[in-house]
Amino acid sequence: MEGAQENPAESGSSVPWSEELADSARVPEVSLSEESEGCTRPLEAAPKKLCGYLSKFGGKGPIRGWKSRWFFFDERKCHLYYSRTAQDANPLDSIDLSSAVFDCKADAEEGTFEIKTPNRIITLKAATKQVMLYWLQQLQMKRWEFHNSLPAPPAAPDAALAGNGPALRPELEQEEEEQEAFLCPVKTPTELVGVAAAWQPVHAKPSALQNISLKHLGTEIQNTVCNIRGSKQTPGAGHRPPGADSPLSEEAQREEQASPPGPGAPAGKDPANSPKPTPKSSLTTNLIQKAKSQSNTFPLFSEGLVRNRTAQEKVLALEQQVLMLTKELKAQKELVKILHKALEAAQQEKRVSSAYLAAAQDKDRLELVRHKVRQIAELGRRVEALERERESLAQTASLREQEIQELQRHVQLLLDKNQAKQQVICKLSEKVTQDFMKAPEEADRDFPSQQEKMEHLKDDMEAYRTQNRFLNSEIHQVTKIWRKVAEKEKALLMKCAYLQAQNCRVESKYLAGLRRLQEALGAEAGECSELLRQLIQEALQWEASEASAESAVLGPSAVSEYDEYGFLTVPSSEVEDLRLLAKIQALEVHSHQLLAHEAVQQPLRERWAALGELAPSAELKQLLRAGVPHEHRPRVWRWLIRRRVQHLQAPGCYQELLSRGQACKHPAARQIELDLNRTFPNNKHFTCPTSGFPDKLRRVLLAFSWQNPTIGYCQGLNRLAAIALLVLDEEESAFWCLVAIVETIMPADYYSKTLLASQVDQRVLQDLLLEKLPRLTAHLGQRRVDLSFITFNWFLVVFADSLISNILLQVWDAFLYEGIKVVFRYALAIFKYNEEALLRLQDSLEIYQYLHFFTKTICDSRKLMHIAFNDMNPFPMKQLRQLRAAHRERLQAELNELEQLKAEYLETRAAQGPSAPEGCPSEDEGDTEP
Repeated sequence: MEGAQENPAESGSSVPWSEELADSARVPEVSLSEESEGCTRPLEAAPKKLCGYLSKFGGKGPIRGWKSRWFFFDERKCHLYYSRTAQDANPLDSIDLSSAVFDCKADAEEGTFEIKTPNRIITLKAATKQVMLYWLQQLQMKRWEFHNSLPAPPAAPDAALAGNGPALRPELEQEEEEQEAFLCPVKTPTELVGVAAAWQPVHAKPSALQNISLKHLGTEIQNTVCNIRGSKQTPGAGHRPPGADSPLSEEAQREEQASPPGPGAPAGKDPANSPKPTPKSSLTTNLIQKAKSQSNTFPLFSEGLVRNRTAQEKVLALEQQVLMLTKELKAQKELVKILHKALEAAQQEKRVSSAYLAAAQDKDRLELVRHKVRQIAELGRRVEALERERESLAQTASLREQEIQELQRHVQLLLDKNQAKQQVICKLSEKVTQDFMKAPEEADRDFPSQQEKMEHLKDDMEAYRTQNRFLNSEIHQVTKIWRKVAEKEKALLMKCAYLQAQNCRVESKYLAGLRRLQEALGAEAGECSELLRQLIQEALQWEASEASAESAVLGPSAVSEYDEYGFLTVPSSEVEDLRLLAKIQALEVHSHQLLAHEAVQQPLRERWAALGELAPSAELKQLLRAGVPHEHRPRVWRWLIRRRVQHLQAPGCYQELLSRGQACKHPAARQIELDLNRTFPNNKHFTCPTSGFPDKLRRVLLAFSWQNPTIGYCQGLNRLAAIALLVLDEEESAFWCLVAIVETIMPADYYSKTLLASQVDQRVLQDLLLEKLPRLTAHLGQRRVDLSFITFNWFLVVFADSLISNILLQVWDAFLYEGIKVVFRYALAIFKYNEEALLRLQDSLEIYQYLHFFTKTICDSRKLMHIAFNDMNPFPMKQLRQLRAAHRERLQAELNELEQLKAEYLETRAAQGPSAPEGCPSEDEGDTEP
């Protein structure tokens, strides 16, 4: 019975075993037949098979011990099969070497080594140390060749990522042309490995009962039946003693000539001078007799290595080849059918689009839309199938990662063991040296014993050196395999992100199509309008549970209801059209994020992680313009704020201001309470009754009203403080952020009662628009559109109510570092981003309606950033100061003129007195009436 460590053979393992065994057995036969037919191909061209006899440790109870097994390597599956003898038709079991590691211990019995797989440990023993090293080296090479031959994973198309960074397909590092020689090549023991080993007597063969595998008794019986049938199919064959002058020995000599010559072999011997082959019948009989002499317990069959192929076997092999070619032809036909179907689908899509454009009535178009809806549903089912495939691939990747971690732990244990052995060697060497130094006389008397110990120590050191070289080679190969698996996993993740981005784009186009169809139908009543409303309502429903489940697997996946700062991705609105536009924009934004994750976001995160301590520099300026990752933003903002207000900060200042607010009520407290409920109604942190953010915001605004009595409180400060709270999550940090914006970044009169500096900036923006965007300025001027109704709030709250959260915070990253100039850059960039859409509008009312929500249609943050900091150049601060000074002077003169007119009016009213006109009763007269 085999040991508990053995597992049943994999399903279908007998097929490759029999094929490979037949191939190994047919090597000499093919050579003989080719020579007989006049072929001059040398024997060295035949492929060398890795096979031979090894002893395997297994069994239970009284029959536990070493058992002789014939091992054979299958290069296609990277499996090592073994059976009781070389003539068995079916293997007993197999060992998967694709994820296995090898180990040999110096203190173990000579020739003993281990193969460790994730499921079991197999202990094997070779006849000699040289055979053991040969097997280990060959198994390492076979495992490495198998991993190199695996196909690379498919990558996403490069065309979809144009403008978003490098292609998704990863560039694998080129392997070195020559592998590091940790172990010197071991000379091939031709008599103990290879096909010739099947004809050699088994080394230290155990008893017949002990050598039988009771665990695989069914396989043993099948092999015995095959042996009996093989022996019965060769009646009348001539018998010949298994000695010299047999065809078998002749083939063994030919194989030895194909291998590297030994020191005693004659060089340059012509293989054509070898004796001619004997008839097939005598050769088969000789092979049968030689195979029977190896085991007297079970009869052997005359197939494989013990007889040549008969005509029937050749016909069977040809039939198998025909069957394989038929299967391949069938697969090619299936591929052609798939391609035809894809072509027909593309042609059908073209015909449908042409029919939609050519349709004269709305009913025909609606029918076409219904057809597209059905197609979209089919695409949705395909996407779900791809998601399931992606989940299975993710599970496979996690299993591979666990295997790699297990291998790494094993390698670490081997390294620790190796270090401990090195320490033992050093201590033994020191001890030997001390013994020779202390007692030279005793050393002279015991010189033979000391010399013998020295020889043993040298042998041990040599064994440890060999083991260390082998372990170094093993570590090197395992590391390379781990890197290749990591690259494949990265490629699969990139492909999944690309598919999700494409899904978002398809859904966005579907929603846009529904919106356009609704606009085309207008307010017409009927089934079509009702169907459109139903489709839009279904499209606006969120699947939050599925989105959270997908995000738990691969991070950024489906569009979630809230972003990472608590803002609604699709803001709630009573107008259905606005909600539809918001969801279209959310899908477009998510698609851009997925496509830019690996090409832009991941390198940006790595640059921020490697930045270290923050200091003003050109590199930091570029990084802040590109945006700060979510995990680094609180730290970066605290550093930016500290640079702005370090001359204003004092220990305990914020707590002192809160104490003053508790002792005395500020006049602005009532207005602050009114504005708290109006702060970001689309953010869950300020709308949830149990949230603590409203209380934090109230304390921050009250503390600022005591900090700056000249301003106290102004509408818009609540939004600035709320953004700071969402990012920094600390009251005191948010308070100093508000102080930095109002008192150091913005001009002095920006939030005063007259809002003088804010009005000046609006006029400066008009001049810059005329300079940078003359076509758009002329178009808006002809229709008498005043942009200050829209842009005034942009500057007052730094786009807090206008842009989506990820673009808004990217603007704030650069704003806190560079100042107000960033607000001008982004204001111009927003108009440049939507310039063509504004130029298409001809009615002033349509323009005003579009200006109220057009900032929410901006999806590509990278494009907006490029416009702001590249297309708007040059943008000198000197020009901005000059424009501000000129407009401030004009505005101040206008305000003075208004004040003068107001004073004259009051003087005129005071001179006229409160007398009532004639005919109008006074209030006193009305009181005296009965």
